[in-house]
Amino acid sequence: MSPAVPVAAEERDDDARGTPAAGQVRQSRGSAAAAAAAARFDADEYFGAQRTPVHELPDPQPLLENLSRCVIEVLAGVRELDQLSRWVSDEVYRHLLKRVVLAARARQVKGVAARRPQVSIGRTIISMPREDVVEAVVMVHNRARSRAVAIRLEGIDRRWRASVVSVL
Repeated sequence: MSPAVPVAAEERDDDARGTPAAGQVRQSRGSAAAAAAAARFDADEYFGAQRTPVHELPDPQPLLENLSRCVIEVLAGVRELDQLSRWVSDEVYRHLLKRVVLAARARQVKGVAARRPQVSIGRTIISMPREDVVEAVVMVHNRARSRAVAIRLEGIDRRWRASVVSVL
C-alpha cells in the first residue's frame, strides 16, 4: 500500500484525529500512479526520431557523392527538389527551396534556359565527429569551375539524413 500524500488543513475533510478522508487518499494515490506512469512512458522515446550509430548504417560515401551531384542539378534547375526530400531535413529543404527560387529568377532575368551541368565528382573528405554523425566535403568539378559541397549526415531511424548542405 502506498503512503498517503499529506493534505493541507483547510482542504481536509477529516475527523478530529487529522486523518484524510478516504476520497482524498484515493485521489492522491491515483495522481501518484499517473505521475509514475508519465515518468515511465515518454512518447518521444518510442515514436520520435531515433538516433542510429554509424556502424548500423551503410557506407555514407555513395550517398554523399550522389547527394552532391543532385544538389548541383537542383540548383541548375534540371532536377526537382522534391526528389531530395527523403534524404534532407526540413530545414535543409527550405534552404534549398530559397536557393532554387533565386537561381530560377536569375536564369529568367538573363534569358538563359536550364541546362544539365556536366559534373564529375572529385575528392571526398569524410570525418565522424560523433558516433551517429558524418561530416563531409565533396569536390564537384565542371568545365567552368569547381565547387565544394559540405554535407552533415545524421543517422536517424536507421538511415542517413542530411541536416546541413552548403554549396561553396
